[in-house]
Amino acid sequence: MALIVQKYGGTSVGSTERIKNVARRVAKWKAQGHDVVVVVSAMSGETNRLIALAKDIQEYPDPRELDVVVSTGEQVTIGLLAMALKAIGLDARSYCGWQVKMTTDSAHTKARIQSIDDGAMRADLAEGRVVIVAGFQGVDEQGNITTLGRGGSDTSAVALAAALKADECQIYTDVDGVYTTDPRVVPEARRLKTITFEEMIEMASLGSKVLQIRSVEFAGKYKVRLRVLSSFEDEGEGTLITFEEDESMEKAVVAGIAFDRNEARINVKGVPDRPGIAYQILGPIADANIEVDMIIQNVGENGTTDFSFTVPRGEYQKTLDILREVQTHIGAAKLEGDDKVAKVSIVGVGMRSHCGVASTMFRTLAEEGINIQLITTSEIKVSVLIDEKYLELAVRVLHKAFGLDQAATV
Repeated sequence: MALIVQKYGGTSVGSTERIKNVARRVAKWKAQGHDVVVVVSAMSGETNRLIALAKDIQEYPDPRELDVVVSTGEQVTIGLLAMALKAIGLDARSYCGWQVKMTTDSAHTKARIQSIDDGAMRADLAEGRVVIVAGFQGVDEQGNITTLGRGGSDTSAVALAAALKADECQIYTDVDGVYTTDPRVVPEARRLKTITFEEMIEMASLGSKVLQIRSVEFAGKYKVRLRVLSSFEDEGEGTLITFEEDESMEKAVVAGIAFDRNEARINVKGVPDRPGIAYQILGPIADANIEVDMIIQNVGENGTTDFSFTVPRGEYQKTLDILREVQTHIGAAKLEGDDKVAKVSIVGVGMRSHCGVASTMFRTLAEEGINIQLITTSEIKVSVLIDEKYLELAVRVLHKAFGLDQAATV
């Protein structure tokens, strides 16, 4: 008998019929003798509807009150799922985040979990009940309802699994695991049986939307076994995200290819090559809460240098406006930019012990006439910035070049 924490996303509980399907799935695990804690999101589209209502009242909703409003979506789902389980003969009890109690800091709409009181849950499990917890929400030290940010139900589930020392945390979603890349772009993309936390964190941060990055970081920190499964298929082992690289894992040098269309490039040309110039350029951008991603500074020549970086596409114009205000102060000769770019990344822990991975990537792109604008690397990833119109071609040829369409040998 094991203790399993299961999380079901918005599409998995998007209607009463789907909620009944979740109840039947939970019942199968109970029938096998397992203890089950279920974390659910709001029904598909409900959080967006609640946010729209808030903005109809107040253009920039008060963060505390917005958390009060949006947290009601999950409250509806936990009650309905508890009813569905009772209807098929299983005892169940639902809990809001503040009832658990999941204590967070006071950063409304983006709170971070500080502690979890597992007493009531353990008592229910001992009585044979299914415990159902609202994802995405908690309570601060002052008793205010808080939320963890979009996708926060994944983090709720992993945190509960860590607190309860669960044998496994299962994330049920509308895909049946983690793929080598997006199957909508590369039909030959293959579901991975296993992937390391390091690889999954990189994939999530670089554009893969399967899991919220905070949940993967949390799982890695607390050594929670994490598995991604489909809530629409009864069979299948999904993808296991592991914290160990053991001999039975797939021997791929590159585990997957991630990509992100939400990129814009900015070039600050002809700035004085002196200490502090990077801060003078990026400081005002950080003060405006704009996230900077890829950063390249060229070797100085004739006392000047060029500085290039990327920002989210939606912040492109705002970033240019900020730089125009400080252009004279920093002594920049020219500002250039392009909001029709995309980032493509190869990820794999095997890159640590294999040379030539980056050169294979660059050669493959060159053979297709795809120009690389920026490059950044880490131990287990290489990212390049390219013209957006070549994105899908780049992903397809790289996927083939690294043999990701072929079954891994173990």
